[in-house]
Amino acid sequence: MWILGNPIKIEGAEYANTRAIYICNHASPIDIFLMMWLTPTGTVGIAKKEIVWYPLFGQLYVLANHLRIDRSNPTAAIQSMKEVARAIVKNKLSLILFPEGTSQLNNVDRLAPSLTPRAVSSMNSAVSWAPPKGIRGFVHLAMQSHLPIVPIVLTGTHLAWRKGSLHVRPAPLTVKYLPPIKTDDWTADKIDDHVKMVHDIYIKHLPQPQRPLVVEEETPTKG
Repeated sequence: MWILGNPIKIEGAEYANTRAIYICNHASPIDIFLMMWLTPTGTVGIAKKEIVWYPLFGQLYVLANHLRIDRSNPTAAIQSMKEVARAIVKNKLSLILFPEGTSQLNNVDRLAPSLTPRAVSSMNSAVSWAPPKGIRGFVHLAMQSHLPIVPIVLTGTHLAWRKGSLHVRPAPLTVKYLPPIKTDDWTADKIDDHVKMVHDIYIKHLPQPQRPLVVEEETPTKG
């Protein structure tokens, strides 16, 4: 990265050698290359199975023995996640993943919101809020593997390499490892709370331009 004119500042390196589930905000294609470089030996990535069709990168991903999941339907996705959890436990691996997924690259500057509207009550028109589809995956993996979660906060990558561009711009990058979060006592009935807790940690450590836009929760209207 220095060769490309992107000086990198690394903080919290003492947390970089923990066997854990590493999670990272995703704002640029360069994030993937950074994580492949900076995560410890014995760390594998996880991506949708269709990644094999990505020119060059897909083939490199497979050759590096990273994991793939089937997200074609909910049943297949759940089974794939269980297989991933078994694989990392059996082989004593760490895992790196981007909970926001590649869809967040459509909004490259900001962290994805942790809550989005779902069911609407017909009784009072109040909006119910929940994590976006797919963002809970890291919580399920943590509960099944009992590994701690190490959040990694990337800043500046969206300025260095934007989606749809082949040009890497000189921009300072910061990679910040945060202290591990114990997950031994996490339970399935608190999944949304766990997601929000981790999301709030990112909001605290990201600069203002990369924080999610504030969405006001709708309130019931009186008829």
